[in-house]
Amino acid sequence: MGSLFRSETMCLAQLFLQSGTAYECLSALGEKGLVQFRDLNQNVSSFQRKFVGEVKRCEELERILAYLVQEINRADIPLPEGETSPPAPPLKQVLEMQEQLQKLEVELREVTKNKEKLRKNLLELIEYTHMLRVTKTFVKRNVEFEPTYEEFPPLENESLLDYSCMQRLGAKLGFVSGLINQGRVEAFEKMLWRVCKGYTIVTYAELDEPLEDPETGEVIKWYVFLISFWGEQIGHKVKKICDCYHCHVYPYPNTAEERKEIQEGLNTRIQDLYTVLHKTEDYLRQVLCKAAESVYSHVIQVKKMKAIYHMLNMCSFDVTNKCLIAEVWCPEADLHELRRALEEGSRESGATIPSFMNTIPTKETPPTLIRTNKFTEGFQNIVDAYGVGSYREVNPALFTIITFPFLFAVMFGDFGHGFVMFLFALLLVLNENHPRLNQSQEIMRMFFNGRYILLLMGLFSVYTGLIYNDCFSKSVNLFGSGWSVSAMYSSSHTPAEQKKMGLWNDSVVRHNRVLQLDPSIPGVFQGPYPLGIDPIWNLATNRLTFLNSFKMKMSVILGIIHMTFGVILGIFNHLHFRKKFNIYLVSVPELLFMLCIFGYLIFMIVYKWLVYSAETSRVAPSILIEFINMFLFPASETNGLYSGQEHVQRLLLAVTALSVPVLFLGKPLFLLWLHNGRSCFGVSRSGYTLVRKDSEEEVSLLGSQDIEEGNNQIEDGYREMMCEEFNFGEILMTQVIHSIEYCLGCISNTASYLRLWALSLAHAQLSDVLWTMLVRVGLRVDTTYGVLLLLPVIALFAVLTIFILLIMEGLSAFLHAIRLHWVEFQNKFYVGAGTKFVPFSFRLLSSKFSDDVA
Repeated sequence: MGSLFRSETMCLAQLFLQSGTAYECLSALGEKGLVQFRDLNQNVSSFQRKFVGEVKRCEELERILAYLVQEINRADIPLPEGETSPPAPPLKQVLEMQEQLQKLEVELREVTKNKEKLRKNLLELIEYTHMLRVTKTFVKRNVEFEPTYEEFPPLENESLLDYSCMQRLGAKLGFVSGLINQGRVEAFEKMLWRVCKGYTIVTYAELDEPLEDPETGEVIKWYVFLISFWGEQIGHKVKKICDCYHCHVYPYPNTAEERKEIQEGLNTRIQDLYTVLHKTEDYLRQVLCKAAESVYSHVIQVKKMKAIYHMLNMCSFDVTNKCLIAEVWCPEADLHELRRALEEGSRESGATIPSFMNTIPTKETPPTLIRTNKFTEGFQNIVDAYGVGSYREVNPALFTIITFPFLFAVMFGDFGHGFVMFLFALLLVLNENHPRLNQSQEIMRMFFNGRYILLLMGLFSVYTGLIYNDCFSKSVNLFGSGWSVSAMYSSSHTPAEQKKMGLWNDSVVRHNRVLQLDPSIPGVFQGPYPLGIDPIWNLATNRLTFLNSFKMKMSVILGIIHMTFGVILGIFNHLHFRKKFNIYLVSVPELLFMLCIFGYLIFMIVYKWLVYSAETSRVAPSILIEFINMFLFPASETNGLYSGQEHVQRLLLAVTALSVPVLFLGKPLFLLWLHNGRSCFGVSRSGYTLVRKDSEEEVSLLGSQDIEEGNNQIEDGYREMMCEEFNFGEILMTQVIHSIEYCLGCISNTASYLRLWALSLAHAQLSDVLWTMLVRVGLRVDTTYGVLLLLPVIALFAVLTIFILLIMEGLSAFLHAIRLHWVEFQNKFYVGAGTKFVPFSFRLLSSKFSDDVA
């Protein structure tokens, strides 16, 4: 509890690392995750630091490993992820590992390049065979003519005469054939017509099956075309147009014998390419499988090595350049582990002179370290989202573990909904070691990380649901109602007595739709329900009025207690930081202001609950009127809640009025009085200061606080005279702003807690609407179709309950509970201006292959 109540005590340590053992020492420190390094080379560029060459080497290895992982994933080879993390590689193995990876990369790139060439050639040959098969149907060779032209099927005999004429004139008919993308056919044909002015004949045919593009690897639909043209100039234009539209052009055979010979040669080459490509893929897969066995350990080792060199770049060298000096923040409880890690690193490197450390005093504010486990981590993240706590101030997460799920449950109070949420969270908790949950999508991972928050929220919602007696908008009669209806209906009394007492008779029962139970009549109210709200209120017409009154008062009571507890926690901060004057001049006036007004309001609520019964309820005064009269001082006397109420209220108002000027002026005047007594303080301090840096009040308090033990033994080099300008106006303005914010905040924050009542009402009403519009409709149908209709109705009711009431309403209550903690509770004592302790730990490095590929 001590470590969660307040952050760990930190110290600044100086590490002296021998040049030959620095790498091994930091490797041991990274495995333990004990220290946070300070950058001693902030004024040095990243490219001018000592170990920039080693960092570049690690980046080159990361590039090679990313390429290997990419190729392994492309080959659908499973990547093994070990449960244990390998240590950082020794310096002797780094060059060997780099050489192996570089050789493997060169080999893979060469094999992959050859494979791609073979694959491209294979696809081109397949396209060529398809082109020959399709164009065979375009043209039939006429053996009577010369092989410089062909006969098209649609041409008649008179067209053949034209060919003969062209032959006699010495003209030659040319052909261009190939494949074109389906989406470019229309534009291609238009371009040919416009450029060649109609001196071409184009024939198309769509391939039956899509083929893979040799250039891009995309599977698309292709068209086979055959273009016949006359003249060499038009032929050059046709070829240029084909190149512009990325057509795959292949030689067109002149004779049937040549076509047959080309077809046979293509079939033989395709079979040979299939064989060579299969062997190449087998060899490539063997190389990748062998690389996949060690790629995980190499990835982790390179990441660790790079992290070590990044930390070494933050160290500085001594004058001899033989020793590295590092400054680290370390928890005092882990100093012995730090020394042991340095000894292990020195022993592994075989150095004769071990590395060592010593603590140094400092006035800088240390980082904040709060140790958490898997249960408390979620609640600590809620607090850290508001702001990391200042060093050694009270941590709200300890109390948030209880108050956060409880305030959520007040707004989400339903036994059934809470039990469903509890079961879902319990399922996540029981299967928290399942690997699929740790690697799930972002939304599911959020639920998984907050599984213990959901567990407590569901458990507390079950409790508040029992208090509200609300289960899916219906009440549950567990112990029997404390109200008796039969006592209101008595035939033994005379009609006059029945009328006087307000009892029921046959006429009243028949002619009145609404009947009223009078608790003042003996036997009607037999006692309170043992747990929560009596189930008979679920049948009452004034149920909403009763629950609103109860929940509104309960919200005010919970809110005032919550805020008062926050002010009390501020006292622990003042005691720890040795600012006792803040207790008397800030915390006590704040408590008096809060309790004399709003604490008295709680007193009136509880007093009225305890004193007034059903018989005297009609003469009970209104709390709201009495609370308003407390400030208005009415001329006429009122009955009041108790005797002497007026004197008590005036006393409370007097105390409130006196606490306000003390809250506004007490602290600034006290600091001014201290400053006038000491214009300059010569105070030496060991370690860090316990007040915030550059604080005006620190200057005044240096002379008033006790000097820490051991100050007289501090070296003269650490002694300094603190003499700064004291700005009374700034201190006064800061305190006035804080006081105004607190006084107004007490009113607005108290009203803000009414959201507990509002969201509880909204959740109950929405749940009742779902029940009325779905389940009640299904239950009212007759028995013939009722069962068939009830199944889909219940399924729809379950879906809407999960998505609307559990997820949407749950998220709304979750956000409002966060706001109540951040704004209303934590601003009473929590500053949240610290920096988080980020240790040099290898556990923080990602071990996912997806990160490496990216």
